Amino acid sequence: MELYRKPAMIQETISCEVVVGMQQGLHARPADLLAREARKWRSRIELVAKSQRVDGKSILEVLTLAAEAGTRLVVEATGPDAREAVEAIGGLFERNFNEQTSDG
Repeated sequence: MELYRKPAMIQETISCEVVVGMQQGLHARPADLLAREARKWRSRIELVAKSQRVDGKSILEVLTLAAEAGTRLVVEATGPDAREAVEAIGGLFERNFNEQTSDG
């Protein structure tokens, strides 16, 4: 009997570096928006800060980063829609999660 092994699908991993721009840091509201956006995608999404890696789809894990203003994070996605997921989440950081800043 011959066994046929189906080749594993290649899972693309895409990442980008973002900077927390909100004066209050990555607090509950933006963490919730981030987790909601991450859950829209099939890919596994993680945030990396120094030696800490968390599930981007979990608001509680995102909050454990305690990311203050100026913190550099890496957004990493692995899966079929990784590129689109990273672009969408990176866009949230670029727009500072649509929060008003004190400098206008």
